[in-house]
Amino acid sequence: MKKNYFLLFIILFWILSLLLSTIWGYSNPEKIEILKSFYKKNKKPDLEIIQSNVKKIIANSFYVELSQIISLSEKTAFIVYEDNNSGFDENKLQIYTQNGYLIKNLKPEKLKLPGVFTMQRNGGVKTIFIYKNNKFALISSSKINCFYASIVSLKNGNELFKTKCLPEDKKNTDFNGLGSSNVHHNNYIYLSVGAPEQSSSKISALAQDINSKFGKILVINKKNLDIINIDQENGLDLKIFTMGHRNPQGLTKIDDSIFSVEHGPLGGDELNKIIKNKNYGWPAVSYGTKYLYDEKGKSYDIDHQSKGYEEPLFALTPSVGISALNRCPLKLRNFYKKPCLIALSLMGNNLRPGKSIIIFLLNKQMNKVHSVEQIFLGEEYRFRHFVTDSNNSLYEDENGSIYVSADQKGIYKIDFLNFR
Repeated sequence: MKKNYFLLFIILFWILSLLLSTIWGYSNPEKIEILKSFYKKNKKPDLEIIQSNVKKIIANSFYVELSQIISLSEKTAFIVYEDNNSGFDENKLQIYTQNGYLIKNLKPEKLKLPGVFTMQRNGGVKTIFIYKNNKFALISSSKINCFYASIVSLKNGNELFKTKCLPEDKKNTDFNGLGSSNVHHNNYIYLSVGAPEQSSSKISALAQDINSKFGKILVINKKNLDIINIDQENGLDLKIFTMGHRNPQGLTKIDDSIFSVEHGPLGGDELNKIIKNKNYGWPAVSYGTKYLYDEKGKSYDIDHQSKGYEEPLFALTPSVGISALNRCPLKLRNFYKKPCLIALSLMGNNLRPGKSIIIFLLNKQMNKVHSVEQIFLGEEYRFRHFVTDSNNSLYEDENGSIYVSADQKGIYKIDFLNFR
């Protein structure tokens, strides 16, 4: 009988604890977010070299072969492979993860990030840029009643630049919208930074605010990186190159032309040619649709030109969840003999599935899209990044294969074969 009372007491105590925990969590959502962030920041990535079966996909003029080479439990922020003089070796990959780890020689080590680094509201390490062997990260950051973005030195975790606080309750922030990517061109590094909102007009309006760095493509003069002291806080000078961007994900160049892709709202993913001092219109115009219907209507104005905004080169409606962008690999350039860009995509929807590679063919002036081919690679993939060199130029192995990451899946090899 005593055992039965004791068991009943344990069950009641467990139910009461669960009930109190649920009530506390409901009453303190921000504290739950902080606890989740702490857990994610300290969760070491799991990875393993594997040899998967090759999956063959028929494209319009060739075959695509997809095979997994590394299993990885985390999302990537940037992936570097610098050795172009020998065959591909998984041990030479440098994989930066969004939860703040660097994987070298297939072993994860924690990055030196400041205490303000947060994984709350889909935060994390958003991109890495490298100059003269110094590594820098764009991260989401949090202080009491303040979400913001920082650029930090990975040598010591110092914040070299920080934005102003986002003008909203934390619950209306979504750091998925921060982006971003970077590309080196001549003496400059171009860095995309989105407006990280969740149906917040105050945050989306920052894309049109000349005093805010959100919703912009920024430019860093490498001379500034030569003279700043990375052992001290602040000092990094960022200039606005273009504005009016929602959630720029991929950034690349062909010769002197710079291109970006960004997520639209409920449709309207964009490919843009990035031209100094141009305004790309967000949130005033978009080919997407408002998530929430209101008395002012459910669609955005799509007439960019008459309002002084730059039209996208191409808008994907419905959207595909477009992510990385780079110049096409040599095999595709030789086949098409046109300026050629290749992109990756995440989710998509029933009308236009994501989880694809997308090939854009441009005219010689690179101001018009002639063709778009979307190649669906499989329901289980959300493709995030290309493997590149430290300047974010596409890495190709000796056989012309390229490598990409898929969220919480790992690294995949892509081959283009049997061209007609």
